[in-house]
Amino acid sequence: MTETADTADTAETGRRRRAGYDGTGPGSITPDGCAVELYERLPVGDEPDVIARLVPAGAHILELGCGTGRVTHALLDRGFTVTAVDESPEMLERVRGARTVCSPIEELDLGTRFGVVMLASFLVHAGDPEVRQGLLRACRRHVAEDGVVLIQREPEDAHTRVPRERRVAGGGVIRVVSAEPAGPGVNAIRCEYDFPGARWTQTFLSRPLTPREFEAALAGAGLAVESYATEDGTWVRAVPARAPRHS
Repeated sequence: MTETADTADTAETGRRRRAGYDGTGPGSITPDGCAVELYERLPVGDEPDVIARLVPAGAHILELGCGTGRVTHALLDRGFTVTAVDESPEMLERVRGARTVCSPIEELDLGTRFGVVMLASFLVHAGDPEVRQGLLRACRRHVAEDGVVLIQREPEDAHTRVPRERRVAGGGVIRVVSAEPAGPGVNAIRCEYDFPGARWTQTFLSRPLTPREFEAALAGAGLAVESYATEDGTWVRAVPARAPRHS
């Protein structure tokens, strides 16, 4: 059974669409343009295996931006405890077996620390730098001093290898159709999702980050890279930054 915790906003329609984000298709669309019914259909990838390799067995994970629980459920199956956070109550209705918290990540303050905090789904590439820093500050606010923050970064060619498509289980096709400039250093990414009997689109803002820019953003939130944990550099273990020692 899902335990629902503090709710920052209980009505999907009570939150305005984020500027530069949009979505179309059957069912509810969240403030960042995600379609709830689409995310129920999307299969989980290798994220749970990567996460299980990078954190202690049985850890309590604070998952920021859990959606419908695609990764959440796989982590629970592997013996982890998960507190799952999302700003969409309709997304959270699909999450099973985890404590859920309905809140924008930037505003989250649970008053407790976790051994593992996870910011996946390339959320660190938010188009608005202030939103990005708000996400990272939420990570720092909730990670234990001896804990770790797992962050998923975009592949280096995410904005240049377009158009591209891939097929997924269930007969779906995911297309990244375009990446067009939408302001200084930020692109509008348009995606199409074709599944049997349904079609969705999503447009969102994404800001490419070089390793130097990424590490500077972490430093601004009191975090530091411990390691680029996968060969392609898309998964990062970050830790609380240590204050310099003075002689």
